[in-house]
Amino acid sequence: MFERFGRLLHRRRKPLLILTVLFVVLSGAYGAGVFGSLTPLGFQDPGSDSVRAGHIAEKAFPQRTPDAVIVYRDKDRTVDDPSFQQAVVQQLESLPKSEVTGYLDFWTTKMPAQVSHDRHATYVALNLHGSSEKAKEDAYEAVKDKIPAPGLQTLQGGTVPTGHQASEKIEHDLRTAEIISAPVLFLLLLVVFGGLTAAFLPLLVGVLSILGSMAVLRTIANITDVSVFSMSLVTILGLAVAIDYGLLIVSRYREELEAGYSGEEAIGRTLATAGRTVMVSGTTVAAALAGLTLFPSTFLKSMSYGGVAAVLLAVLFSLVALPALLAVMGPKVNAFPLRRKKAGRSAAGEGAWYRFGHGLMRRRWLVVVGAVGLLLTLALPFSKIEFGSINAQQLPSTSEGRQVFNAMEHDFDGDAVKSIDSLLVLKSDGTSKEQGAALKAYAERLGATKGATSARISGVEGTTARVSVTYDGNPVSTHARDLVNRLKDVPEPPGARAYFGGESAVYDDTLDALGETLPWMLLYIAVMTYLLLFLAFGSVLLPLKAIAMNMLSLTATFGVLVWIFQDGHLHNLLGFDPTGNIEPNMPIMLFALIFGLSMDYEVFLVSRMREQYDKQGDSTEAVATGLQSIGRLVVSAALLMCVPLAAIGMSDVLTIKLFGVGMVFAVLTDVLVVRILLGTAVMRLLGRAAWWAPAPLARFYDRFGIKETDMPTETDERVPVTAG
Repeated sequence: MFERFGRLLHRRRKPLLILTVLFVVLSGAYGAGVFGSLTPLGFQDPGSDSVRAGHIAEKAFPQRTPDAVIVYRDKDRTVDDPSFQQAVVQQLESLPKSEVTGYLDFWTTKMPAQVSHDRHATYVALNLHGSSEKAKEDAYEAVKDKIPAPGLQTLQGGTVPTGHQASEKIEHDLRTAEIISAPVLFLLLLVVFGGLTAAFLPLLVGVLSILGSMAVLRTIANITDVSVFSMSLVTILGLAVAIDYGLLIVSRYREELEAGYSGEEAIGRTLATAGRTVMVSGTTVAAALAGLTLFPSTFLKSMSYGGVAAVLLAVLFSLVALPALLAVMGPKVNAFPLRRKKAGRSAAGEGAWYRFGHGLMRRRWLVVVGAVGLLLTLALPFSKIEFGSINAQQLPSTSEGRQVFNAMEHDFDGDAVKSIDSLLVLKSDGTSKEQGAALKAYAERLGATKGATSARISGVEGTTARVSVTYDGNPVSTHARDLVNRLKDVPEPPGARAYFGGESAVYDDTLDALGETLPWMLLYIAVMTYLLLFLAFGSVLLPLKAIAMNMLSLTATFGVLVWIFQDGHLHNLLGFDPTGNIEPNMPIMLFALIFGLSMDYEVFLVSRMREQYDKQGDSTEAVATGLQSIGRLVVSAALLMCVPLAAIGMSDVLTIKLFGVGMVFAVLTDVLVVRILLGTAVMRLLGRAAWWAPAPLARFYDRFGIKETDMPTETDERVPVTAG
């Protein structure tokens, strides 16, 4: 099928290239506005009780849940100076009512907590118009330049400004990463291919994938919320995966040209071999990322939307646009060489990778023990991971949101809006005598709960009431989470329904939602991966081996991330301030992504080994010759993928930095340690059993399997899959 498809592409190459150019123009024009359609954050479960509590509080007690916290400071005047007050109040009153629904300042509330210790600063709690994160961000965008007061230092923080600043910083960092990555990638591709023309082609596939993914994301954002963080995945994954696939297709096409094939036949053979590998690899990565849609949070769903779009478009352009372009170029793909062409390829049984593979297989037990021991050692810190919610600490210390966060922590007595809040929907008016007594008794029960320091009725509005519970300690600690669950067990007033809100409640609901969904995602990814790898290799053992090695690679990566980002090692070198915890959505997103990409390299390597095994029938020789034919290419692909990942790891946004650093470590560890060292040794331990399948499954694979090639040659003698 793939060979026939390749021949069709060769015959229709010019119309396909015209369609590709048209796609670039349209998707580029439409996708350029994607950032204006994305929403900040999105880490919460939108269906949780804590989010419901936030909606109730916003409607009944908007002054309690500010969207923005604005700090005004003067080095000479104090808040008691009338001119200080006048400057702030006049500026606040000038804000358009269509965008700002209300605000609370110190001169209105008389709350001491709104004045700094030195009395030279105060903060204002500001509420913005809008029923969604995106609507509030739009309102903030309209007024942010009107908030600063003349003659005062003004810092804008809180939920909406911090999210807006994060969006702008991510957009800037992604563009910087692209600018840094492109020339470095091109230079590395020059080294890999040894020619200007061939080096350009994988980059072209990457550009097509990014443009297409941006257009897809903007379309999805018009239907549902999409997190701004998804753009980091689209930009980096689209570029990295597309270059890997483009590298595989171009390399195989040049091999076919070198073997004497040309024109339609060379394209057909390329699609029947490397094309099949790209299809299996891309489908496996996309299937793993699709598992993120099982989670309720906008962040994880958005990562799935962006990641699946980037990978599938990379597959599409690698299998359609790139072969069409190669068909037009023909032998000119080798134009502008930078080094003298070698006399010929290494014969079977020759080459450094062939000898290296045999060396690993001779010392297979030493390699297995050493590699597994190293990976388990790296994984040890993962056992002490601490989760926490995302906040302004993700931003660099120079950002206003981060400075407001630090000011609230150090310059003020306490955040006046910090507590665990029970939002009650009552059966009747809360101001009635009966309901008042019931509310008072309920507050007393909450205050007497273990871990709580006090509880008070902090608001009553019609049939809605709020009881605020104070406590000591970090709001995203295990202590705070346990307190939330104990408070939920406290009996409510008769006929009332309580929804718990506040940072601790959000944190608790987020972990609960992730914990409930995670087993289903793991099951889905394991089943889909097993089925796809069986169809690719026709073996019942190789998919199990791949999944087991993936888990070793993943736990090692998570251990290193905990050691760096939670414990704070290398923070000076990498340029970040450790928070002492890991945002819980990040490991799940990284799990799906790393699992999929690990299978990428598994498919690259084992597909060549399967091709050699079908020809030779000798498992040991198949592993060595397969490694010789594609080992250098796989390492090159991994290094190329690490370039944009390392560039995004330079971001000043902590979440994006963690993503970049984690992915670089995962890719290098997976390819160098897991796939090449450990994988080669394990293949020798399995021997011919690695390719075994029961007779019924062998027949199924022979009929429906996604084989590396179905084109027999004069020397091909196919070996039955059932060979043990």
